[in-house]
Amino acid sequence: MFSLNVPVPGAVAQLAADLHPRLVDFDQIRDHRTLVAKRFDESTLPASQPELQLARLQQRVPQVLTGTPAFEAETRAIDFFAEPVRGAGPVVYLTVDSPGLRGLHDRFTDEFGTIPELEGDDYTPHITLARGGSVADAERLAGEIDPISWTVSQLQIWDSRYREAVSRYSLPA
Repeated sequence: MFSLNVPVPGAVAQLAADLHPRLVDFDQIRDHRTLVAKRFDESTLPASQPELQLARLQQRVPQVLTGTPAFEAETRAIDFFAEPVRGAGPVVYLTVDSPGLRGLHDRFTDEFGTIPELEGDDYTPHITLARGGSVADAERLAGEIDPISWTVSQLQIWDSRYREAVSRYSLPA
């Protein structure tokens, strides 16, 4: 699976590192943090081979991004999905507020379609911290934090096969 991601700024990465001692009771602690703007799975891409799917994305993403300005994003709370759509729950995450990100998500879902229960009206911008474990532990972590704001000026295509960014795009585009 590929995704269009927003790189997480250093201040958010530092916050996640500071929260690490409070996350040790969860089954998995995310060591690489991402903010997904749009997921692309096999059903949303025309080719059947991953290399061809990636090549097609690398052609189309800049076209969809044309005219997209840099935009603001902010995290100000820890929340959780008790029963996530995919994978073990709960999922503990940093909330992300960003009208610009929601607009970008809408542009890409208009172009590529939605993944049911994850995108469109169901899209919840977030940065995953940990998953698995107890809902009680997630409830203890949930709440307001000191806000961190940043300007989103870059996007990247993430390749889950290699767990790395394979293309980068600057904003404004």
